[in-house]
Amino acid sequence: MDQRRTSRPGRGPWPSSLESPDPGATGLDRRRFLGLLLAAPTVAAAAQLGQLADPATAHAALPEPSDILDLNDLLTESALPTSNLISVQVHEDGTASFEMPRTESGQGITTMVAMIIAEELDLPVEKVRVSLADARPELLFNQFTAGSNTAISIYTPVRVAAAIARGRLLQAAANELGEPVGLLTSKLGVISSVTGTQLPYGDLAQKAASDVTEQVEAVLKPESEFRVLGKPHNRVDALDAVTGRKKFSMDLDIPDALPTMVCRPSTIKGGPESVVNLDEVRGMPGVTDVVPISTGVAVRARTFGQCIDAVRALEVNWEPGTVDGESDDTILEKIKASEIPLVVPDTGSTVEGEFTFHFRNNAALEPNTAVADVRPGSAEIWSCLQSPILCKQEVAAKLGLPQEAVSVHVQQGGGAFGRRMFNDVVLEAVEISKEIGKPVKLMWHRTDECRQGRTHPMCTSRIRASYVDDKVLTFEQRHTSIATDYTMGFAEAITSVAARLPPLGLGNFAAFSVPVFELTVGVPYKFGVTTQLLNEIMQYDTFPTGSNRNLFNPDVRTAQELIVDQLAAKMGKDRYEFRRSFLDDERLIAVLDEVAEEGEWGRSMPDGCAQGIAVHKEYKGAVAVLVEIDCRPETVNRQIRNAVTGPRVTKVVLAVDTGLALNPRGLEAQMQGGISDGIAQALTSSLHLKDGTFLEGSWDDYFYTRQWNAPPDVRVIIMPPTTGKPGGAGEFGVPASMAATACAYGAATGTMPTSFPINHGTLSFDPKPVVPPVPQSPTNGLDFAY
Repeated sequence: MDQRRTSRPGRGPWPSSLESPDPGATGLDRRRFLGLLLAAPTVAAAAQLGQLADPATAHAALPEPSDILDLNDLLTESALPTSNLISVQVHEDGTASFEMPRTESGQGITTMVAMIIAEELDLPVEKVRVSLADARPELLFNQFTAGSNTAISIYTPVRVAAAIARGRLLQAAANELGEPVGLLTSKLGVISSVTGTQLPYGDLAQKAASDVTEQVEAVLKPESEFRVLGKPHNRVDALDAVTGRKKFSMDLDIPDALPTMVCRPSTIKGGPESVVNLDEVRGMPGVTDVVPISTGVAVRARTFGQCIDAVRALEVNWEPGTVDGESDDTILEKIKASEIPLVVPDTGSTVEGEFTFHFRNNAALEPNTAVADVRPGSAEIWSCLQSPILCKQEVAAKLGLPQEAVSVHVQQGGGAFGRRMFNDVVLEAVEISKEIGKPVKLMWHRTDECRQGRTHPMCTSRIRASYVDDKVLTFEQRHTSIATDYTMGFAEAITSVAARLPPLGLGNFAAFSVPVFELTVGVPYKFGVTTQLLNEIMQYDTFPTGSNRNLFNPDVRTAQELIVDQLAAKMGKDRYEFRRSFLDDERLIAVLDEVAEEGEWGRSMPDGCAQGIAVHKEYKGAVAVLVEIDCRPETVNRQIRNAVTGPRVTKVVLAVDTGLALNPRGLEAQMQGGISDGIAQALTSSLHLKDGTFLEGSWDDYFYTRQWNAPPDVRVIIMPPTTGKPGGAGEFGVPASMAATACAYGAATGTMPTSFPINHGTLSFDPKPVVPPVPQSPTNGLDFAY
């Protein structure tokens, strides 16, 4: 990782508009906030930010939606009113604790929050304990992990709470020592006086406590005094992760919650009609219960291996699914028939393209797992959940219980990517536990995830741009898709700020999908009259769909950047220079310049190899990616056992500006993950639909970026702070990485790609059977070792 913090080599100093804000110039007012000193046994504090929103900055309409009010603004504003319920507490052992209202699924937000608290509280990071909060309905939209919003929405409330706690400790020390607060200093959990007397935080924790909750003022540290934030820091859970001590839902040992799996239909959204051999399977070794449920036939046994044996033995007659008989070609035909027409006529001075993006897997490496214990009048849940309050509500509704009778314990997850916004596995576990009257530990098989799980929907994006001389006059984009299900948390957040959204009146699709589209997509170029429209078909009661990391933008931006390359060619301009001359944001220009220089844009390359370049603006930040790809026959046709090879990305340079990078090491890791996602979605990763079934049956035939396709040269450049505030990172690296890979492929082959991933047309594996619905557990693992 390269952190660029002072100048741009070869191009002089940073533009004044991009310089990090001078804390001394901003004055104290920008760091002065109101908060709450909470009644507690030891000192505890919270922010109180809801009343500080400036009415002058509220957006009543969306003439240019994503530039005026984007999805992050919506999520931040919907969380703001309950920011005072997020508290930091200092304990008698000198540690601080914080119950995180967002879900840690590998993105490193527990480390980030520990760093924020350590910075503002003057405490070592290792003395900050961050746990995941149970579902707390009073938090409303403040317990929703999505849209790369955690750093943006939590940064100030957590700082305010920690600053209040620190101020209270200083006051308690002043009372104890009989010295003015102004003469005391705090460092590493110890308060020191000018005479050398030292008092550890633990000795002051009770003395600093309050008997009543009261409003107090907090003054935050200026950025110039940061000693923790902005510095690379290892993950606080790294040791537990590499030693196997980190606990996930599948590791929980809840009394009598035995392994449980579901035998599923052979086609999407089918259901059980009858079970031929129910009693026979109930008598199999280790099996305790077999019961039909709405989505299949559930099996509970002593081990997961016994569950698999029982699932494979079941003989079930299935009701039809929702897309029986449908395949890639029939779905694509329906999508194309629903495309909204382009308006500007083809006059000869136009560039046009239609792009197809196939279904993609929305499964994390950790299979969906939930523990459920349903008893008369109550239910208790353990699972990784991005929207735990919604989960609590859905479980209560399913069981006919009041919400207070349902407890939901949020667990750390091995990946989320939007999949864990949905409570499918929890609702199944609840149904099973209720039916059999026993606790269950339900785990989906990886084949379940591929064939019956959430998918990124198939879609097309059609673009027409008109130009005259060196000007782009119009840029039209029509995005048509199988409907994405946004009823998993985004819907509630959208509803909460509905007054700020344009009146639509077009039903459920327009109420959720259109606002998400409008609040996320954009064209980062000055291209004259620009229009982007969305149409969706086959609503989410037909296909189980999800957002799959970064919502619409990987597809939308890939289509755009390919057309940008075509425009540059028509005008006889270099692709990098063309982008630079049309970009609408100085931060985008800065990251574009950075990757062009670091990646040696325009250098001589062998035939069949080329560079691609792309940018993206979202999440209060800017990112640019330069990709080099090798499409030579000897590379494309290389043979690796059980692998999809094809073109290989050999080099990636990514420059990212997220405003203030709280943990540059964590940001680098997120960008590396986004690069791998982007390469996979451009080149290798997709699901194939045939006769109502996805052919992929596990990760071994769903070709995410593997070692043989990973670029050997990856450089991530963290740009200097530009805003003084953090931006989002989790999804940020995907769109530009996918787009740059597609553009590099087009340059290397001389043909603009129009279908993604580019290898989708070749089925490179033998599909696993659909009956039984899960494959036999392998016993020959050593045969596949390298």
